[in-house]
Amino acid sequence: MSHHGERGHAVALEAAVILPAMILMVALVILLARDALAHQAVGAAASQAARAASLERSPGSGRTAALSMVDSALSDAGIACHQQSVTVDLAGLSAALGTPSTVSVSVSCVVSHDLSLPGFPATTRVSATRASPVDTHRGR
Repeated sequence: MSHHGERGHAVALEAAVILPAMILMVALVILLARDALAHQAVGAAASQAARAASLERSPGSGRTAALSMVDSALSDAGIACHQQSVTVDLAGLSAALGTPSTVSVSVSCVVSHDLSLPGFPATTRVSATRASPVDTHRGR
């Protein structure tokens, strides 16, 4: 009696069970990596925007610099926000000369995933707030 034919069925059965599980695992790793990259990009955009705003001398130019930097940084990172909000706190630009102060920028971005898995949302809201010091001895 030959068991050679049964061995082939066992290998096919193992492949039928293991292969989908491995594909699902790879898809999960890709989804989590893209989510982590979106978090990193939004944080970097907020940081760059706060720095750009802190270098300006007036609240108006600070706000313009921050908004422009957020758009540029997210675009450079390849992040497309379906909904985006940017809040800029420029109170530090109005502080008296010699007074330590900061400018902060909060960025919120809804990112959609082009890869979908059961149990995971199709979109993720990513938010970050960063601050940058204003030069205490620079004229305002």
